Amino acid sequence: MCGIVGYIGNKEAYPVLIKGLQRLEYRGYDSAGIALINGGTNIYKVKGKVKDLEESVKNKDISGTIGIGHTRWATHGEPNDVNAHPHMSENGIFTVIHNGIIENYSRLKSKLIDRGYSFKSETDTEVLANLIEHIYKVGNISAEIAVRLALTKVVGAYGLLVTCVDEKDQIIAARKGSPLVIGVGQGEYFFASDATPIIEYTNSVIYLNDNDVAIVTKDSLSLKTISNEKLLPKVQKLDLDIGEIEKGGYDHFMLKEIFEQSKSINDTFRGRLAIDNKDLILGGIHQVMPKLIDAKRIIIIGCGTSWHAGLVGEYLFEDLAKLPTEVEYASEFRYRKPVIYKEDIVIAISQSGETADTLAAIKLAKEAGATVIGICNVVGSSIPRETDAGVYTHAGPEIGVASTKAFTAQVTVLTMMALLLGRKRNVLGDEKFLKLLNELSQVPDKIAEILEQSDDIKQVSKLYSDAPNFLYLGRGYLFPVALEGALKLKEISYIHAEGYPAAEMKHGPIALIDEKMPVVVIATKDKSYEKIVSNIQEVKARKGVVIAVVTKGDSVIRGMADYVLEVPDSHAVVSPLLTVVPLQLLSYYIAVLRDCNVDQPRNLAKSVTVE
Repeated sequence: MCGIVGYIGNKEAYPVLIKGLQRLEYRGYDSAGIALINGGTNIYKVKGKVKDLEESVKNKDISGTIGIGHTRWATHGEPNDVNAHPHMSENGIFTVIHNGIIENYSRLKSKLIDRGYSFKSETDTEVLANLIEHIYKVGNISAEIAVRLALTKVVGAYGLLVTCVDEKDQIIAARKGSPLVIGVGQGEYFFASDATPIIEYTNSVIYLNDNDVAIVTKDSLSLKTISNEKLLPKVQKLDLDIGEIEKGGYDHFMLKEIFEQSKSINDTFRGRLAIDNKDLILGGIHQVMPKLIDAKRIIIIGCGTSWHAGLVGEYLFEDLAKLPTEVEYASEFRYRKPVIYKEDIVIAISQSGETADTLAAIKLAKEAGATVIGICNVVGSSIPRETDAGVYTHAGPEIGVASTKAFTAQVTVLTMMALLLGRKRNVLGDEKFLKLLNELSQVPDKIAEILEQSDDIKQVSKLYSDAPNFLYLGRGYLFPVALEGALKLKEISYIHAEGYPAAEMKHGPIALIDEKMPVVVIATKDKSYEKIVSNIQEVKARKGVVIAVVTKGDSVIRGMADYVLEVPDSHAVVSPLLTVVPLQLLSYYIAVLRDCNVDQPRNLAKSVTVE
């Protein structure tokens, strides 16, 4: 969850590190630090954000053409200057930055204390730095061998960069369970947790796999496994533009990403949805299509927003393909001893492709013999490499911690998969299949129409930015949208919010409703419309405030609700893609009015690479 950046070459490292940390700050923003190699090692680190680090190094020696940097999301030890990375070993030989968790750090720390080591911080990373140093001194070996031997004793996940004062002209990188990518330049190399800090300098990258160790100087890169097996580095080209990771004139990345959804959805079905040919082409799952057709059950796994997308997928697969579907929290899946059959299809959903719980669940499913399909946004990430097949979402970089365009891209992919599978299983006839293809193709234009109402949504937000609680209600396809709307509000405004199936309101939540309780009801016209109208009447009878998301032109609910947010008329199958957009904007504007840090909400990080 932390952000790692490094540089080795001929230019000054500091500007590269600071800019890289700014690009990676969405991965963690409790503290930040850098280490610069210039004869000795200068370490600067502070509690707070990258801008606080920049302020702290004014008038300090920041020279050096080799450096490593880190922005932290705290796991071991509270956010403070001492616990911030980088961490130096007790005798100053090794400097380490680390993303991940060393699960056996306590036992390793006790052994090192017995050998005379003392510790300044509460972190597992300082334990790793001292472990490497201890092995290095006792064995009288190279830094590379010391790192590899130390990692054989480590239980847990790591992406790390290591420097050694005795071997000043190199950086050692290693990865297991936490992402790490190396950018290849001319006489220089760049290191980062993802490609966003690298694209400005080079589009040639090497993605490290689990148990890889890279030994890098400015002129060379050697890649091997922890057990010293030599590997041939595979250089790949990035399909990423620098403009995609800039705000582009928007106040926040989240607002930019909400407004990008017409494009990101269109990009997700471009080349796949062929209206003229009355066809859908998903090449990434072509090889497993026979198993999908014959499957008796689909299990969808994900965390957070990806889990909500999976819930929409459950409705889609059961409705359009008549295929029983279960949706599981990846964080619980592996611990409850799930029953998995070889005939099962497991679909793993993750924006980053690095979510630790989802990766662990994938491994469990594969061990049981199931076919695993990934839905992911980041090319080269771990989940696409671990799964049997998959579909990329093509949403583009998502920098805001609260996911928006990734959710709608995931739902778009699930919709295409369900439509294709429904046709292949002879559940959907040609007429309905083509009708739904057309409905899906119109979604980008309809979202653009919704976004034109952003000022109206802002006005509603002003009225309820001080509300202590919100309730979100939906039925059918729109129940997961209620959950996602509530999550967005919680994440970025810190207002307590809950999502429920509308019919469940009478089974408890109705007790909370009074004149101070805003109730957001997603109530577009579908087969449950009459039922949800009754639910709105129940809220109004208890003096609740109703903010309704309705189909454009709806006069019935408009006459009952306090405020309405309209979306264009659409088929129920694609309604989640439309109705979630006003909820995203509602959350965004409320958070801004509450002076919250929209892109970097407290206690959260974008990519959850630890369990």
